Amino acid sequence: MGIDVRKLDDAAATTELPKLGVLAGGGALPRRLIAAARAQGREVFVIAFHGQTDTATAEAAPSLWTHLGHAGEALERLRGEKVEELVLAGPIRRPSLLKLRLDARAAKFVAQVGRRAFGDDGLLGAVVRALEEEEGFRVIAVQDILGDLLIAAGVYGRHRPDAQADADIARGLEIVQALGRLDVGQAAVVQQGLVLGVEAIEGTDALLRRAAELRRDGPGGVLIKTAKPGQETRVDLPTIGLETVERAKSAGLRGLAVQAGATLVVERQGVVAACDEAALFLIGLDLDHRQ
Repeated sequence: MGIDVRKLDDAAATTELPKLGVLAGGGALPRRLIAAARAQGREVFVIAFHGQTDTATAEAAPSLWTHLGHAGEALERLRGEKVEELVLAGPIRRPSLLKLRLDARAAKFVAQVGRRAFGDDGLLGAVVRALEEEEGFRVIAVQDILGDLLIAAGVYGRHRPDAQADADIARGLEIVQALGRLDVGQAAVVQQGLVLGVEAIEGTDALLRRAAELRRDGPGGVLIKTAKPGQETRVDLPTIGLETVERAKSAGLRGLAVQAGATLVVERQGVVAACDEAALFLIGLDLDHRQ
């Protein structure tokens, strides 16, 4: 008995991908993800957070505006929309517990986590576990949909780090890996061996603004950005974009050094072109084979 290949092809063509829920932070990344998911044939529903999500993101797909602390409302709506997979995309500014307006579900989560999640990675890892183990969703990574955003090892554009920049990168890697082990931050700025600043809760943009005020004379510094050791790679991977390049230029930096295979570059062609114009190098670091 033969197999009707045409029927198999027809069945594959009509197979629907699970509906995707996007928990959207700020910036352009959530909109890029929505467009890519739709290009794959996915239905998309967006949870937009007051004071965090761009209006343009909420307008890019059916959405619900809610507060960070209103977990019950968001979860109920996601189930009502028959969402099966969730993705967290875009930066979220972490407010204090007093400003979160916790509902009953969010308060229960905070009580369960207690003091186990001091830093962003610990907290986000706890969020992922709760969404999967308690709420029944599958959490996927931004790179599962936008795999081309992950930077590979190598130098991008016309400019390359010299010996001083290489030394600053090496120093910066020591710093950010120590920060990462403590779940503090993902980035540092080093100039001529001096640490101008490290990233904590304020984020990379604020770090670059601070570095601009502290810069020294002579060759400019380097922004070094890596994932934290053992990081939950489905959420909060290091990300750079055009705004990062502009702030690095304003801070008088010479280049950006980010972890290959673990850093998202939004609008890569534009980022490389902007680095070229600003005389900044951009390098993806292969940490597994770095001496």
